[in-house]
Amino acid sequence: MTDTAFRETTAEPVTKSVPLAHLSLELGHLYMEDFEAGPKRLGEHFAEVRVWADAVRASAARRSKRPRISTCFLIDDYFTRFSTPAELIPMILKEAEKAGLVIDYLARESSCAVADRIELAESVMHRLVESPPPGSYGSRPPVSQTGWLANGQRTPSTSRSALGAVKGWEPPQETAARNHSVFMDVELWSEKDGKRLWSCPFLAAVWQLARLGLLRHLGEPVLVPKDWEGEDFPHDWDRLPPLTRLSDTKAAFSAYRTCTLMPNRFLAVEDAVRLILDQTDVDAGALQQVAERSAAERMPVPAAVAQRATYVFYEEPGDSSEAEET
Repeated sequence: MTDTAFRETTAEPVTKSVPLAHLSLELGHLYMEDFEAGPKRLGEHFAEVRVWADAVRASAARRSKRPRISTCFLIDDYFTRFSTPAELIPMILKEAEKAGLVIDYLARESSCAVADRIELAESVMHRLVESPPPGSYGSRPPVSQTGWLANGQRTPSTSRSALGAVKGWEPPQETAARNHSVFMDVELWSEKDGKRLWSCPFLAAVWQLARLGLLRHLGEPVLVPKDWEGEDFPHDWDRLPPLTRLSDTKAAFSAYRTCTLMPNRFLAVEDAVRLILDQTDVDAGALQQVAERSAAERMPVPAAVAQRATYVFYEEPGDSSEAEET
């Protein structure tokens, strides 16, 4: 007799592909205080972004004669909800248009936590694979318990002598250090009254995975854009789709690479994002699809997911009163 193994075909969900542009260009990722500052602040942001957006497009044209580039904008409705979509979105679109920019896709930051009843942040959290520091022996609790993710060995607990002197202090060490360590320890979430609050870097990492076309739920694409067909936007954020297509662009939301244009105060956050991406076990089927399709277009992507994300950090104008004093 021969041994025969039977397997349910539905037990292994097929990873469905998503449309892919060459580049996803983010034109803004601002906090609510930026919106509270009014149209002038938004206008200054988009005027600065326009300069760099032109440069990014010129760079993309070196890779492809006709690059497919989509633009996106992320609104923070997760940590603080300011105004309403009906009041805020028209102001954003108007100021972007004044600067000669078009926003193709608009996303809500809360959708990086939960979108269409899918716990996206929770799903990505379960895919984290910590880089084991050299010589580690499992004494550190896993990230799933602590909510902290590091890129190396933390400073070991120290003891004190009877005179109060610290004995046996050791510095933290980066796992992949070159000559010297650049150690980072990132908080992924906090908890209050039994409710989890995801950190800005972790939600931004989920956002990058979505823009790179690497997020799936049981093989199905997530954060699929929906067209806004009404004339007026809703007065409730929860009535706005997680990801809305605002233009008639033919370029897909997700892309082989991403470029994010933002103020330089976000630099530390995005450093943390790259650390998270480096330790995320991304869906293998999605990775293979992107690799094969990008290679077929003669635009191969880096093997490391974090290397597919690029940034332009611009210097924000200083406070006018301080400028006058100096």
